[in-house]
Amino acid sequence: MEQKHIDFKSNDFELIQTDVRITDKKLDTKPTTFFKDAFRRFCKNKSSVAGAIILATLILLAIFVPMLSPHNIDNVRTTEKFLAPKLFAAGTGFWDGTRKKEHVVYDAVNEVPALSDKYSVASIKQSLISLTIEPEVTYIDVASPYGTGGYIVVATDAAVSDRDVYMTSKPISFTDKGAYKMEVVLGDEDNVNDSKLGEYCVYLKTGELPTDRIMVRDFSKDYSPISFDISQAMKDAGISSTSAQIVFEVRSTADALRYILVESVKLTGGERAKNLEDLEEISFDNATVLINNADKNSLSYWACSGRKGIHNSELFYCDYVLDTYMLVYGDADLVTYSATEFYDWVDKGWCSYDYKVGPESFVRLTDDCPIDFVESQTVLQVTKKLSSVTARGWNYRKMGYKEMPKFILGTDASGFDLWKRAFAGLRTSLILGVCTAAFCFVFGLIWGSISGYFGGNVDLFMERFCEILSGVPWIVIMTLCILHLGNNFLTFFLALCMTGWMGTAARTRTQFYRFKGREYVLASRTLGSSDIRLIFKHILPNSMGTIITSSVLMIPSVIFSEAILAYLNLGLQGLQSFGVMMSTNQQYLGIYPNLVIFPAVIIALMMISFNLFGNGLRDAFNPSLKGSE
Repeated sequence: MEQKHIDFKSNDFELIQTDVRITDKKLDTKPTTFFKDAFRRFCKNKSSVAGAIILATLILLAIFVPMLSPHNIDNVRTTEKFLAPKLFAAGTGFWDGTRKKEHVVYDAVNEVPALSDKYSVASIKQSLISLTIEPEVTYIDVASPYGTGGYIVVATDAAVSDRDVYMTSKPISFTDKGAYKMEVVLGDEDNVNDSKLGEYCVYLKTGELPTDRIMVRDFSKDYSPISFDISQAMKDAGISSTSAQIVFEVRSTADALRYILVESVKLTGGERAKNLEDLEEISFDNATVLINNADKNSLSYWACSGRKGIHNSELFYCDYVLDTYMLVYGDADLVTYSATEFYDWVDKGWCSYDYKVGPESFVRLTDDCPIDFVESQTVLQVTKKLSSVTARGWNYRKMGYKEMPKFILGTDASGFDLWKRAFAGLRTSLILGVCTAAFCFVFGLIWGSISGYFGGNVDLFMERFCEILSGVPWIVIMTLCILHLGNNFLTFFLALCMTGWMGTAARTRTQFYRFKGREYVLASRTLGSSDIRLIFKHILPNSMGTIITSSVLMIPSVIFSEAILAYLNLGLQGLQSFGVMMSTNQQYLGIYPNLVIFPAVIIALMMISFNLFGNGLRDAFNPSLKGSE
């Protein structure tokens, strides 16, 4: 085919647009990089930013709270256990270190709620914010240490018939100069609503013979009050003085259990009586107190040959609000300190004292001094030197505090500061989670990249290995590691990493199969790009969104895994961790819910923030969204 040559001349062309000069235009936006664009997209996601702020706050608290908080999380101090969370002053009604209890047994003798014996009555009274006694009375047939009133039950033994039962006082000396009287109040059938009350008699036993007795009331079922003039009875019997025991005798029957109810016994003597203390010891008007004292002491002033119990003991309940900090750290009772200990405070300059002047010379010089004033002193008669002082002060000073402490989240069963312990545990758990996630991310990324990029026999072999490894239950691997290596940080890290990388590897492999056949990858391969460049320049950046999201969520997953193991008694030992703390505190959920609720809120915030943060990273590292608004 013949080619023609065409000659173009300048006048063959005509400019269409002559009124505007055409030049290169400047870019409307500034040039950016991939990471700058990813950060911009991340910042536009408000929920992700909020999650990042919460997450950063928790991480900073986990770093600095254990470092800066002066409170104890190492040495068990049971005296400070179960303190309520406190941020405001006591009595404000919110977060003020008080606990409100309803329907608690009331100690009617001391007029305080029935708390642990380790707290003195004075400490309980000074810590009460409010106290309301319930009007209803509960009647029980058990000698409770907090009960009052009721009747002593003197009962026969059904297993031993035809044997009378005796309740006997200790011997009392009576003379014709005492004007002694005895008053007894008994219970009748209206108190027991049955007919098992039996025949009884009351007498003064003056000797071992049956005739050696002064009868107060002969056998009968008369349960009316008894008023008996002992002096007159002695005079009628021609007795000037005697040592006698007061005896209640209940007649036994072969057909049923019989008993009587004794509400009170009162012995009195005239002005000339010399044994008024013995009369007071025998007398009682509170059957429950008598039974309780008899149980506590080996010597009982009223011994019983049968069954001695209590009936209709009155038990009251109350509602109260109590300042737990004042209870533990408040004004202490009087304590005696040795001269050596006391003068050690003087030598340190905490206080000044002149024993020659006496307690009024005491001056408290610094807040380090554990006492506020000296009540009395003891001086040795021989050496004329100070032996000891009896002083009073605030308990918190004795515990080493310069001022009454506050625990924002309260304390647990070991007296540990829950605020500090929670973030110390969070720090350990975060370090474990970050280290495990970092290793699993890197190793899983490499494994999945090789498997997904090369495919074929390489992929077949690597996938079969993963299937075999994943067939072994994770809890079995963890248990074997703990049994052989112990419950330490390295063991947990190793056990979690052994199978934790497989999820990242599987997602990476899937993404590589998705992107390695794309046109831009084939074009780069045609231009001679190496496998390393194809993997890290073209395929991997497009896969990072999904991979990073799943890897970020691995951190809370590791923390939850450690918590699960702690509930199986396989938690970290020797380190503070969230799992061990939650496992230890969950038994107190019904009594002290703050021990579980506050750590649960922290771990819930962390989980939510990780999810939000991971979603933001997924969108930020998605190359398909580059430049989008």
